[in-house]
Amino acid sequence: MFFLRHNFSHPAFLEGLKSIASVCPGIFAWGLMTGVAMVNAGLSVPDALAMTLLVFAGSSQLAVLPLLAVHAPLIVVLATAFCVNLRFVVFSAHLQPYLAHYPRAYRLCASYFTGDISYVQFMQRFATPATTAQGQAQEQAFLAGNVFLNWASWMLGSILGVLLTQYIPIEWGVGFAGILALVGLTCKMINTPQRGLVAVLASIAACLTVAWPLKLNILFAMVVSVAMCLILERLTSQDSPRQPKSPHPKDKRP
Repeated sequence: MFFLRHNFSHPAFLEGLKSIASVCPGIFAWGLMTGVAMVNAGLSVPDALAMTLLVFAGSSQLAVLPLLAVHAPLIVVLATAFCVNLRFVVFSAHLQPYLAHYPRAYRLCASYFTGDISYVQFMQRFATPATTAQGQAQEQAFLAGNVFLNWASWMLGSILGVLLTQYIPIEWGVGFAGILALVGLTCKMINTPQRGLVAVLASIAACLTVAWPLKLNILFAMVVSVAMCLILERLTSQDSPRQPKSPHPKDKRP
């Protein structure tokens, strides 16, 4: 909790809390149904609670539950979770300039707490890394407040789901509220034609490869989206008019 305690007193911590508060009901509902699904998949209550607290990765948890239910080999379970969570490699590479100068323990704590929605909202708020100590403190406090409320919402929902499984039928499907929260946040980010094109192509790629094992279609969609972003960025930079160079003083003629 060093990451949270270090930033708790900064005013931007409250700003981070407010930024994610609107989607926390969806996160809570998603965690609730994940907790129910873990117990229904055959995990004991202690095992489900341990998975909730240690893993903290809803997509990979849901992906491996069917494998655990049929007693799949451990290597298959681990490979599935690894592939689903590969998107965090992209997130960590993008966040590297913001966190590289902090101690390793601080970075590890931040990486545990940071989730998809928190990453998106942080990058929307701070598009480029700060260059001053004051700006860096603001970045970290905002991130800490944001990830804390995200983590607390998920944990509360998931733990209640584990403990109250018999009273919450999985057929209710309230976990879909979490998906709706992600969809809404994604749509908010698609504010240019280029981003819309990338989103459409990534969605098509994920749908066409949905039958791939170990949820590799998610990784393939990420590769397609990153590649398209690089291509569009290069094309845009080539099409932009170049500023004429000012003549060197020695090149001027009287």
